[in-house]
Amino acid sequence: MINPLLLGTIFVPLLCAAFGLLIGRFRTLQHLLIFGGGVVAWVCSVLLLIANFESGVQIYRVGGWEPPFGIVLVADKLSSVFAVMATTVVAAGLLYALGCKDKCVTYPAFMPLFLCMGVGLNGALYTGDIFTLFVFIELMVISSVFLVAISDNRLGLEAAIKYLFISAMGTLFLLIAIGSIYATFGTLTIADIAQKLATGERPLLAEAAAVMLMCAFLLKSAVFPFHFWQPDFHTTAPTPVHSVLSSVVVKVGIYGLIRMITVMFTQEAATIENILVILGVIGIFFGSLGALRTYDAKRMLAYSTFGQIGFILVAIGWGTPAALVGALVYAVNHSFIKSALLMLTGVVSSRTYGKTATKREIGGVGKGMVLTSILYLLGGMALAGIPPLNGFISKVALVQGGIDAQGWLALGLAVAAGLITLQYMIGTWSLLFQQAPDEGVKAKPTGDAQYAPALLIGLCVLFGIYAAPLVEVVTRTVTDLGDPSLYIRAVLGG
Repeated sequence: MINPLLLGTIFVPLLCAAFGLLIGRFRTLQHLLIFGGGVVAWVCSVLLLIANFESGVQIYRVGGWEPPFGIVLVADKLSSVFAVMATTVVAAGLLYALGCKDKCVTYPAFMPLFLCMGVGLNGALYTGDIFTLFVFIELMVISSVFLVAISDNRLGLEAAIKYLFISAMGTLFLLIAIGSIYATFGTLTIADIAQKLATGERPLLAEAAAVMLMCAFLLKSAVFPFHFWQPDFHTTAPTPVHSVLSSVVVKVGIYGLIRMITVMFTQEAATIENILVILGVIGIFFGSLGALRTYDAKRMLAYSTFGQIGFILVAIGWGTPAALVGALVYAVNHSFIKSALLMLTGVVSSRTYGKTATKREIGGVGKGMVLTSILYLLGGMALAGIPPLNGFISKVALVQGGIDAQGWLALGLAVAAGLITLQYMIGTWSLLFQQAPDEGVKAKPTGDAQYAPALLIGLCVLFGIYAAPLVEVVTRTVTDLGDPSLYIRAVLGG
């Protein structure tokens, strides 16, 4: 069904970012415009998700061109679930930025770049062809690189340059895949590619394209062995940016992998899934142990993302419908938890003279911040999977998926690694909020920056106590993924 709301998730915030840059001298007006653009994108994504369940896949043919000859935006249940998750976190990040005390937030380009990062994220989720996917991913990458480069952290520029070069490797993988597919099939539309691959024929470059696509998506999600750029880049980012990078931007690769094995390369899915299980288990332990031993509270959460992405990869790799439900529930819940924890860490670190999150300098800084302490403890418990929070629902869904797939070894390792999460989160909470504060703590800041993490923690509690709607949405999404012809017919007709 044709739905112009797809334009609202991409072009409305893009226009707001452009006009926001022009009125950069009028800071209050700019912030209202940019935040409004983020809210509009969120509203449109929610309405698209509702339309999906009422009338099926939603599409919009850009310029009126029929696919596969033109660009088409597609909102099926998978992309809509990811988009609602992404726009919620981006809107919360914008709200946090309005009350943030970082100097870089006051720069005229900061808020427009932040919204452009969200536009790239939305576009990558909704696009129906792989070249436009490349364009939106590059918009997201370039925006995030500039945002990290202008960070208050003196190492921000170095981290941004490192990531720019590493991202070029991911771009190379993606472009090689795009070139191979176009040379083989003469089309870039995902539905058309899937239709041609469904015949069972595998021309020379088809499987090479699958390998390149998988490498590109693994790099975007910072999965071993493409993980080495993430801690430096994410840790030096401004807190509102970090809260989006470590929670939803890394999910673009997850989305791409699911789209690969359920729509395009379905015959190669079993091989890809076996690889994902192995990489997921490695990521779980590498990330968990790295988070346990690192020296910085923000860096700890960046390493934690390795482990949490590993849980999702293992569930995808198991390959059963129940396991895929677990992966999607885990992805959504993790986004809200991780974003909130990073914002709360930023609230605490803003009380130090150097606005640092280094553990030896931040110990006890949160003493007396009762609301922040409660929110952080709830977030840490959710990340570790303690009931009745949404992280517990994620772990239950994951365990059900593992039992259904009979992946006993990987399931046992995943459950054991979950205990490490509880250890480093409780340890960090005690360090920040329970021990006596050191000298050099600033006056208690205003509570403006706590609204956004409080909202996200509220969602964590809600989806823990009343998880049925989320599980139902995800279950119906996975049911549709079991029949790729639904996506193909909606885009190409017939």
